[in-house]
Amino acid sequence: MEKIRKNFGFGCMRLPMIGEDVDMEQTKQMVDCFLEQGFNYFDTAHGYLQGKSELALKECLTSRYPREDYVLTDKLSGSYFKKEEDIRPFFESQLAACGVDYFDFYLMHSQSTTNYQHYRDCRAYETAFALKAEGKVRHVGISFHDRAAVLEQILTDYPAIEVVQIQFNYLDYDDPAVQSRKCYEVCVKHGKPVIVMEPVKGGNLVNLPEEAKAVLDELHSGSPASYALRFAAGFPGMMMVLSGMSSMEQMRDNLSFMADFRPLNDTELAAIARVQAIFRGKHLI
Repeated sequence: MEKIRKNFGFGCMRLPMIGEDVDMEQTKQMVDCFLEQGFNYFDTAHGYLQGKSELALKECLTSRYPREDYVLTDKLSGSYFKKEEDIRPFFESQLAACGVDYFDFYLMHSQSTTNYQHYRDCRAYETAFALKAEGKVRHVGISFHDRAAVLEQILTDYPAIEVVQIQFNYLDYDDPAVQSRKCYEVCVKHGKPVIVMEPVKGGNLVNLPEEAKAVLDELHSGSPASYALRFAAGFPGMMMVLSGMSSMEQMRDNLSFMADFRPLNDTELAAIARVQAIFRGKHLI
């Protein structure tokens, strides 16, 4: 994990689009800007953008920069293998699609009660650890969408997991269904660095209700997105916070407050608590 320069990552589930296709020229500009500002972590998966995310990274990143200039994460999604023998050919196709000969991180994708047994039955974790031993993967982890008890089980079953990606934001922090805080606490208990996905909850913490937006506007110190990302990044053990950026404007805004990251102060945390209360009062969580 020594190659990671800063704790903010380019999530390539969302990219600038022209109709159904990735806007390659704008994506190249965003990649250039991201790297120039000292950031280097990119996250993709085979199914993102109907299979176009990996290919866009090859055209806009990996074919244009030396391998040591960036950290690349890809994922093993359960819908792309039916048996153990399917995994390696799929993995090799991902390397080819991305134009690299290894991934810095390879995550078991979207782990939950509904698919974890499939990964176990197909020895997906064992295959990933073997790929690490062969040098084709630097670090093995999981991305996770379920309750804390399920995460506890997975990390107990596979203690060699090195990193955990969870949904974490100030609305889901104490949500009984998402259990962001409890999942984070399981990661801390097991000593696993955390990657944050959905820090702005799919845009819900950017496009706030007027009453909530007014609370943050009173602070006069940043965009709604800035408070959400800084909230998530401010917890101990947060290795990376991902943002899916679909325009240069969004990227510049995010980089403006993550370049010299500082956690939320007490005044800002109090404002976030008021925003949480507004969402609860409107039954929007």
